[in-house]
Amino acid sequence: MFKDPICGMEVSESEATFKYEYKGKTYYFCSLYCKEEFEKEPERYIQRREENTSNEES
Repeated sequence: MFKDPICGMEVSESEATFKYEYKGKTYYFCSLYCKEEFEKEPERYIQRREENTSNEES
C-alpha cells in the first residue's frame, strides 16, 4: 500500500488507476484531482511528505 501524497489516503499499487512517475519514482493517487494537484507542484508535496515521515519517526 502507498499513501496518496496529496490527501494521505491508502492506495493499492495493483488497483491504482492514477499514477505519476517523477524523478524515477512512481506515486499513486486515489483520484484524478489528487494526481493533477501533484503534477502542478510535485516538490511541494514530496517535501511535505518527507517532513511528515520524519516527524512520525521522532
